[in-house]
Amino acid sequence: MTPTEVHAVLDALAARRCRAWISGGWGVDALAGTQSRPHRDLDLAITAEDEGSALQVLNDLGYHIETDWRPVRVEVVAADRGRVDLHPLNFDEAGNGHQAGLDGTPFTYPASCFTTGTIGGRLVGCLSVGQQLLFHGGYELRDIDRADLVLLRALASRSAPTATN
Repeated sequence: MTPTEVHAVLDALAARRCRAWISGGWGVDALAGTQSRPHRDLDLAITAEDEGSALQVLNDLGYHIETDWRPVRVEVVAADRGRVDLHPLNFDEAGNGHQAGLDGTPFTYPASCFTTGTIGGRLVGCLSVGQQLLFHGGYELRDIDRADLVLLRALASRSAPTATN
């Protein structure tokens, strides 16, 4: 999936007022401000109330449902353009997002984890370094996951406060 396709998806969602935050590999690259590797898909946290509109927007762009594990996630595919993996979140009054888990245990996205980064020189909504680090645990890591972790840890160390004398 190219940065141009990422922008096209985000623009179409924004036009329908569907809020979305990038996670996964593109989310790591957004935080770094540069594309570190090719990406097969775009992972998006969206508001659960926007799920129907988001799926219609993606259908209008030529994406079709391939994997439907609702309420946990829905993955859509457009031939030769990529995949978009939607993760619907229900938000509480404090602004924390909650995503259903396959085993019934929800994932929590603290309000503080919603931030911004850049893709292709453009500001985009994404998940924080800390949240991305949390999501890179609990499963068997692939080489690309290990590479993302190296980048995330470097970003975390840059933003960590340093002691001064």
